[in-house]
Amino acid sequence: MRGMGLWASKIVSCGLVTGARVAIASASLLGRTRVTNGGKTTLAKNLQKHLPNCSIISQDDFFKPESEIETDKNGFLQYDVLEALNMEKMMSTISGWMESPKHSLVSTDGGNTEDISILIIEGFLLFNYKPLDTIWNRRYFLTIPYEECKRRRSTRVYKPPDPPGYFDGHVWPMYLKHRREMENITREIVYLDGTKSEEDLFSQVYEDLRQELAKQKRLQVTV
Repeated sequence: MRGMGLWASKIVSCGLVTGARVAIASASLLGRTRVTNGGKTTLAKNLQKHLPNCSIISQDDFFKPESEIETDKNGFLQYDVLEALNMEKMMSTISGWMESPKHSLVSTDGGNTEDISILIIEGFLLFNYKPLDTIWNRRYFLTIPYEECKRRRSTRVYKPPDPPGYFDGHVWPMYLKHRREMENITREIVYLDGTKSEEDLFSQVYEDLRQELAKQKRLQVTV
């Protein structure tokens, strides 16, 4: 599963963006432009359904064309690196939402004008990209063990299929590399057990985010 971030903000009268900024990330197990079943997309969509004024940006949408993706010495396409992504375009999309969060993306209609606007950013290398490192008020990282990850991946049908040895020779080692980097450059990450049920994961994160949003609303009252 790729990383997933949640960024919530409020547009105030002077035009500045303030409010809660929360990241949810997940074990990044990428194969070409796809990812091993980790549950982060399901979690993001469930949160969007229950959080007012909520939009989603997916890092997967910013992959460069296959012709621009490098290969390693084994001939595996290197989709598991930041260089495979157009991060400048992604940052531009995020900036566009910041300027007009209620209109720049399709979002749920469950809130009113007083609700804090929320942006869920899901991806697999969010915490490895330094320009995003100072954004988050909340960070979550979904993990699943090797055997479960490999089992879930084996249940997916990809076109074209993974070449022999791709998971053990490329996908899993790249995940371990990225996680080590992430642990060295970020703090205050809540690690979530990706083997738990969708309902348990949703309840845990949703309740925490409700508390964070309530705190942000209290801060706005005092400003």
